[in-house]
Amino acid sequence: MILAAGAISCTAAGDTYYILMSVGGADVPLPSPADVGYTGFYVLMLATLAVVIRRRLPDMTWPVVLDAVVGALGASAVLAVVMDPILSAVLDGPRSLAMALGAAYPLLDLLLVAAVIGIAATTGRSIGRGWALLVLGLLTFTGADIGYALLELNNVYVVGTPLDASWALGLAVIGTWVVMQGRNEPPGRETLAVPSQAVPALATVASLSVLVLGTQVRVVPPAVVLASLTLALAALPLVFRQRIRLADVLHQARTDELTGLPNRRALYTEVPSRLASSGRRRSAVLLLDLDKFKEINDSLGHDVGDTLLAQVAGRLSGQLRSADLLARMGGDEFVIHVDNCGVDEARAVAVKLRAALAEPYDLGGVTVHVNASIGISCHPDQGQDLTMLLRRADMAMYKAKSTHSGHFVYDGGEVTTGLKQTHPLQTLKDALSGDQLLLHFQPKIDLGTGDVRGVEALVRWQHPDLGLLEPDDFLQRFEEAGLMPGLTGVVLGKAMDQAAAWAAEGQPLTVAVNLSAPSIIDSGLPAQIDAMASARGLSPSVLVVEITEDLLVADRDRACRVLATLRDMGVRIAVDDFGKGYSSLSYLRELPIDELKLDKSFVLSMTEDSRATALVVSTIDLAHSLGLGMTAEGVENADAYRALSDYGCDVAQGFFMSKPVPATELDAWLADRRQQPQTGPLSILYPDRAAEGAPLTP
Repeated sequence: MILAAGAISCTAAGDTYYILMSVGGADVPLPSPADVGYTGFYVLMLATLAVVIRRRLPDMTWPVVLDAVVGALGASAVLAVVMDPILSAVLDGPRSLAMALGAAYPLLDLLLVAAVIGIAATTGRSIGRGWALLVLGLLTFTGADIGYALLELNNVYVVGTPLDASWALGLAVIGTWVVMQGRNEPPGRETLAVPSQAVPALATVASLSVLVLGTQVRVVPPAVVLASLTLALAALPLVFRQRIRLADVLHQARTDELTGLPNRRALYTEVPSRLASSGRRRSAVLLLDLDKFKEINDSLGHDVGDTLLAQVAGRLSGQLRSADLLARMGGDEFVIHVDNCGVDEARAVAVKLRAALAEPYDLGGVTVHVNASIGISCHPDQGQDLTMLLRRADMAMYKAKSTHSGHFVYDGGEVTTGLKQTHPLQTLKDALSGDQLLLHFQPKIDLGTGDVRGVEALVRWQHPDLGLLEPDDFLQRFEEAGLMPGLTGVVLGKAMDQAAAWAAEGQPLTVAVNLSAPSIIDSGLPAQIDAMASARGLSPSVLVVEITEDLLVADRDRACRVLATLRDMGVRIAVDDFGKGYSSLSYLRELPIDELKLDKSFVLSMTEDSRATALVVSTIDLAHSLGLGMTAEGVENADAYRALSDYGCDVAQGFFMSKPVPATELDAWLADRRQQPQTGPLSILYPDRAAEGAPLTP
């Protein structure tokens, strides 16, 4: 608001000169030195509005200018009719310069009014507290300037009339607006709002009125010219504004709201065209991930985390060339495409970026230090397209993170070493979105009847490079990456899909699914399961949720609430790997549990270790005394199967009956069983295995 304050000072200086000269008895000519101050007012006010446009509407400058020009021309056409005597004097009289200056002041007033209204109209919403005061003050100036010009034309203007008070009043109102703008009023208290098409529409109506009037009475030629020019220009904002708005929408769709950087959509739009136009010219993709950002976000709050990300974006931008592309992929991941860059240059860029990020951050009274890990892949040697370059940069980034080396360049060999334990984040996301996760099912056998009680769903990952992976090879990485909720959703969905397929075939089976701690303490889990079951025409009772002892100890209160809700819905609750941990048995009394699953380590050693046998028997008795079912895992031979049946165990699962297999193989297994008697001794249920004492080979 310095420029606006300067504008008021210019007017005050002009008034001071004019009054001093008038009090001294001198006849102040027109123009005079006072007019220098008055003219400075309009110049500085226009500069003020230009700054406002550039700051608040950087992409809408030209629409505002067009609105201001069209509005000023339309108002000038009307003003020309009103000021017919003055304009005639300008064209014909000997005082043409004086009259031209007198006529210019109201025109400049209206230009400022049109500019203010144009700003409000272009935003399509209110533009700020107190702006109506600026319009009111300028309109007061306009009336006073018109009155002065008419009086001066007839040589009857004198100092000290009520007309002089009009300028003082207008200046006071404008000064009030300047003071209000300097207070930085909080957003949400904005008052001046104008429909987006208001300026060209009003200008068009005014100009048409002037032209129609000109057919009935004599109108000065300048009014006709101004009205015609207004109509010619009024169409431009109507068309140009829409083009700008479309461009603005496109810009917003490709811009990250938090940092102002290009987002993932922009990255996938711009980089492929860059690669295509570069031919065989070298370039590099750098994937940057902040180290331990999650800890900062969780401990200090998401608002502090957002502030940190914005500062990180600013530092990265300051270290790159204008030709480089910096984008935020999401979360704390940033991607940089550096054109005309080889391996050595890419390493140098990585070192420079990490050095810039290593400086401390002031986050509103909290100072933190953040480091980054950067993975690098080079075009065209390590990838011809963005997807491949990003995947390999992601692999290299995780290598840099796991080795604490800061940055790492993909080389195809070192990075893949131990990949089963170090799956890069992007490959985990690809597994979720690319339908790479699948389920195998292991049957659960009722030891009393030999019936298939249900199945347990066990997740597998069909990795595009490493083949079929077991849960131990990837579950920990999903948990570390915070992707367990997504993994749980996929597993639940696939499990219920298969349960619905079996129900449709006339062989309904319950499906047990293992849930992790983040999932089981999610208060939205019951509603999620209920919606999934309803969508497939199933009852929630088709599902068995398996949890572990350590989960119950870690957050028992929240787990209890969620489990109680699930149980009320009909979902059965089973404690998996029972006896493996060191938790208190009090949760067996406190929590809504239906079933215990004895850890396979007891079952495997049961036939050879009397103490293990005693533990198995006592655990079965404990479960039954509490009204709980007992399932034994890891049944791999006939002796264990017989012993568990003798001890009163309810259900068994293990390789002796079937290893976990895809649904199609399980269907064949079930069809084969239906050809055999469903009750009787072990020799009837499993005639080909009854004499086997050794474990079944998977």
